[in-house]
Amino acid sequence: MLHIAPVTLATDRLVLRPMSLDDVPAFAEAAKDGALWEKKTTTVPRPEDFDSYVSKALDLQAAGLALPFTTVVRDGDKVVGSTRYMNIDATNHRVEIGTTWIARSWQRSFVNSHAKFLMLRHAFEELDCNAVELRTHVLNDQSRAAIERLGAKLDGILRRHMIMPDGHIRDTVVYSIIREEWPAVKARLEDRIAGTSVGAA
Repeated sequence: MLHIAPVTLATDRLVLRPMSLDDVPAFAEAAKDGALWEKKTTTVPRPEDFDSYVSKALDLQAAGLALPFTTVVRDGDKVVGSTRYMNIDATNHRVEIGTTWIARSWQRSFVNSHAKFLMLRHAFEELDCNAVELRTHVLNDQSRAAIERLGAKLDGILRRHMIMPDGHIRDTVVYSIIREEWPAVKARLEDRIAGTSVGAA
């Protein structure tokens, strides 16, 4: 059985640490960078709703269904977003990386590449996962492009999958990386991280 416990993951530029209620004020400030709650293809809370957001995430963690992280840029110890392992299938050694959001000033920077590298490496090399899923809104071209650059393969589309906060119905694109593909994905990410600069995704 897959056993996922809170852990801190880090590169020289980024830290993913276990989410806590202490992060609520920093999350609220990060979400204001770009008014992320207004974006139609994601579900980032309004600043005043992060207490509930974090509490629900920690409830899912206690139930063994998720492991949420706070995304922190080392330079200035700045909270810039959040991500998590979710839909944990302990029996079949599968997880999804999702509920990922990044303050607009840090989108298309090193943050996403470093975070995905850390989470994928931990999933395949420490948790011994068979597969890692990544999902996004069919209309979220930026997210789809980032996932495809990882080398994830398209599994399909869940049609009329979710009702979004504004009431529209989302089709969800499902991608995955399997254990056998990880070495090539890892090499690609290591090359990208080695050459990371502002503007790289």
